[in-house]
Amino acid sequence: MNTTKLRVRQAVLQALNDEMESDPDVIVMGEDIATAGGAFKCTEGLIDTFGPRRVIDTPISEMGFLGAAVGAAATGLKPVVEMMFIEFIGVALDQLTTEASRLRYLSRGQVTVPLVVRASAGAGLGFGCQHSQMLDYWFRGVSGLKVCVASNAQNAYGLLRAAIRDPDPVVVLEPRILYGERQDVVLGEEGIVPLGVARMVAEGSDVTVVTAGAMVSVVEQAAPLLSGTSCEIIDLQTLVPWDKRVVVDSVARTGRLVVVEEGPWTGGWSNDVAAHISAELFGSLRTPVLRITCPDAPVPHSTELERRFLPSPEYVAEQTTQLIETGRTPAPWWAREEKEL
Repeated sequence: MNTTKLRVRQAVLQALNDEMESDPDVIVMGEDIATAGGAFKCTEGLIDTFGPRRVIDTPISEMGFLGAAVGAAATGLKPVVEMMFIEFIGVALDQLTTEASRLRYLSRGQVTVPLVVRASAGAGLGFGCQHSQMLDYWFRGVSGLKVCVASNAQNAYGLLRAAIRDPDPVVVLEPRILYGERQDVVLGEEGIVPLGVARMVAEGSDVTVVTAGAMVSVVEQAAPLLSGTSCEIIDLQTLVPWDKRVVVDSVARTGRLVVVEEGPWTGGWSNDVAAHISAELFGSLRTPVLRITCPDAPVPHSTELERRFLPSPEYVAEQTTQLIETGRTPAPWWAREEKEL
């Protein structure tokens, strides 16, 4: 087994390098990704290895270069498009949600679009409300798209390789707060993480905690704060399609479900998980499903306010403890504070 220690951004780079090396149809496109190596250095050095025909610096025109990538994918290439910040895809959503996601259907399966859009996402670094969102809800309701979120160096590597090999368009979200984190990574075929398969982070018997992305680490830190409570922690890894079987099996054993999401209360993927589990296991749940999210508000720029905005280990532990002790879902912090005013 080929294992090495890599930072998350290096794991992304290694995945791109390995897929480009093994498949000459894989190309990389985006703003400042060639000579500059990308804003977060996730494509550093690729142009020296693969040249400017496969590592393509684009103009600052997301609609233009994403449209070009859709056409390239439909005609046989496998483009990986970098969006510096996930928000930048807003001006090009039509190319992804109306064109790329629909070509297989419109062509009766004759045309596939093996396109990957990867982007830095998420809060925690003080980038402000226009550069700190997850925005997975822009994609989750679009049939024909898959969506996954990295939570560590291993799945940053493995999910991206799986996404590049998928015949349909995939959005890969990379929480940028994790880019500097370093972990052991299994490389090669053994290191590929299949899309649609959740990861069991920790086994437990009292409560199932389902999460994804940067919140996986938050939940891991919260678990020891839950004195006397055994937490089963599941990292979804893929939001569309999410691994229903693993979550249902876990909650059937523990009888409780907490879903922790970096995203707004309204429209989050945690709603899908909560609704499915409530319907499937209604008669055997020991408590209602608890969702722990961010408030329906822009991500603050201030360090102190941003820290308050995001679920913390202490907040996750406090909410989960209240659920177990009272058998009722506690109100989120913003609802409590609003009541006090």
